[in-house]
Amino acid sequence: MPLIILDRDGVINQDSDTYIRNLEEWIPIPGSIDAIAKLSQAGFTIAIATNQSGLARGYFELDDMEKIHLELIRKVEELGGKIAGVFYCPHLPTAHCNCRKPATGLLEAIERDLEISAVDAHFVGDSLKDLQAAQKHGCSPILVKTGKGLQTLATLAGSNPGIQNPRGIPVYADLAEAGEALLATKKI
Repeated sequence: MPLIILDRDGVINQDSDTYIRNLEEWIPIPGSIDAIAKLSQAGFTIAIATNQSGLARGYFELDDMEKIHLELIRKVEELGGKIAGVFYCPHLPTAHCNCRKPATGLLEAIERDLEISAVDAHFVGDSLKDLQAAQKHGCSPILVKTGKGLQTLATLAGSNPGIQNPRGIPVYADLAEAGEALLATKKI
């Protein structure tokens, strides 16, 4: 089954400059849960790759984040879909770890744990870090305008943002629109 990798904050749920700290603050973007379920039902393997430095900053506990992920999984399953795994980096940017996007450690973990190649997988993100990680690992980046997407789009329009062929990256309004496009071109 082909793989689709999704960023979490700004792609699946609303983002916040003050971090999503608990389940009450986790608000799915309209259409995102349905899109994940439809993609899963169509035969795609769905994995989440998310930077969560709020853990290292002490803004929330592991239990809080796990409640969010369990609710996300529950909502997708309620619609007949499945999320194969949620992979996260808990480190600060200053830790210089291999798992914090734009590094590719989360993508390597997805490959290892799900026993599937992420090369050529679609990677839907809203940030420059998502796009950079996707390209470094050989994924096909997709940008959504939700979350930090409009800011990222402006960066891509500027000088070299560390992205190859920035104008060749597909851009969609949100995950629902990106999902429809992926379903329309699905080749399993």
